[in-house]
Amino acid sequence: MTTTKRSAWLDDDLEDLRALARSFCEKQIKPNIEKYIDQHHVDRDLWNKAGELGLLCMSIPEEFGGGGGTFAHEAVLIEEQARIGDTAWGQAVHSGIIAHYLNAYGTDEQKREWLPKMASGQVVGAIAMTEPGTGSDLQAVKAKAVREGDEYVINGSKTFITNGAQADLIIVVVKTDTSEGANGISLVLVEADRDGFRRGRVLDKVGQKGQDTSELFFEDVRVPTSNLLGTQEGQGFFQLMMQLPQERLIIAVGSTAAMENALEFTIKYTKERHAFGKPIFNFQNTKFKLAEVATETRIARVFLDDCIVKHLQGQLDIPTVAMAKWWTSDRAMVALDECLQLHGGYGYMTEYPIARMWADNRVQKIYAGTNEIMKEIISRSL
Repeated sequence: MTTTKRSAWLDDDLEDLRALARSFCEKQIKPNIEKYIDQHHVDRDLWNKAGELGLLCMSIPEEFGGGGGTFAHEAVLIEEQARIGDTAWGQAVHSGIIAHYLNAYGTDEQKREWLPKMASGQVVGAIAMTEPGTGSDLQAVKAKAVREGDEYVINGSKTFITNGAQADLIIVVVKTDTSEGANGISLVLVEADRDGFRRGRVLDKVGQKGQDTSELFFEDVRVPTSNLLGTQEGQGFFQLMMQLPQERLIIAVGSTAAMENALEFTIKYTKERHAFGKPIFNFQNTKFKLAEVATETRIARVFLDDCIVKHLQGQLDIPTVAMAKWWTSDRAMVALDECLQLHGGYGYMTEYPIARMWADNRVQKIYAGTNEIMKEIISRSL
């Protein structure tokens, strides 16, 4: 990382975790990145290997099989995964998002059933929000769960689902009352071996080609009413709104790490690459562009660190995390574009990390609520 001092939220234990996470990413993921891209998913046993080392669900209580840590533990692993340039492994969604829905809203039975299996890597988690005709407007979802006796019958389709091709457990956003808007939304757990559940394509994306982002289809899928997340219907929209801030903070972590990595790669490249008899770094334009990127990267890190500290203290408000999400993801693309340009033609070649980082990070401005939605959220607080 290119910061000049250790972030305030880090301590010696977290630095030890960083060493473990770095070793895992370097040995288990980095040599396989091209393979994951070719097959459009990580190897299934990667999850088990991570679970054996305690790298999954680190911020979930030990009582439920987790590591008993905090968001800081998740942030360290996200940074180390970003450092090697991998976006195939959907561990941040699995551990930082899905597990937290279960931990925050699940019944004791649901938590004891699923969280230990997620922590071990036995079960991979996904959340199915987006539909073909519904993006940021979650109140408009059309997937339905109709109650019949002691079962829900689920029908609908979802798209852009991270971990979709490998997920064993999916939290599905459905309407349990179609006459209501937000108050009619519920979250229901669906196991992937249920009759009527079907996976569609692994989608061909601009970037993140190793990630198994998929379509999911639900045709008369029957689950027991005990699969409702929580104990009361109609709480889904509230549950989503309360958990989305952590998802947005995860994006800010990844975006800031991408800026730091791009800056590091580009400084090294421009000092080694020569043109007109001298290193590219020695040209004034190169130095000025890198100075701009370095400044914005430092600002992003300071802002992010402040947000992480506030989040760990339970004081991070929704408008501030919306600011962090839109600003870091937006400035990351500006930084990556400048760094790609300084690589010249080689920057456009996928064999160079900067090209893949540029393509992989573009979606950060879109998911977990578009940056336009982030600005709308911020404006409401003004």
